[in-house]
Amino acid sequence: MNENLQPLEKSNLLAMSNRVEETYRNFVVSHVNESCLRLAVIEGEYLWHFHPTSDELFIVLEGELFIDFQEQETVSLKAYDQITIPAGVVHRTRAVVRTVNLCFEHTDANTEFI
Repeated sequence: MNENLQPLEKSNLLAMSNRVEETYRNFVVSHVNESCLRLAVIEGEYLWHFHPTSDELFIVLEGELFIDFQEQETVSLKAYDQITIPAGVVHRTRAVVRTVNLCFEHTDANTEFI
């Protein structure tokens, strides 16, 4: 999988996601200034965590992504839904069926697991 695309290099997100066979895979598709675009394929749940200095923007392309929070109710995102999670907010992502989402965040974002 080409995870280090050069500027002006065309890529197809559907083709990239279709090549993923694992139940969880998250990788950088491209970099924009000090941020990156990640593509994630998930079926199951990720660990509780937070990013101390970086917001995250999630956009679901297919499936249904649940984002659980320690301090508020779970949010459900379906295709074309989006949400921004502020820095420092403890959360985890999970999906009952294969789900594909995009995530925008700082390239050097730290992840702290709970």
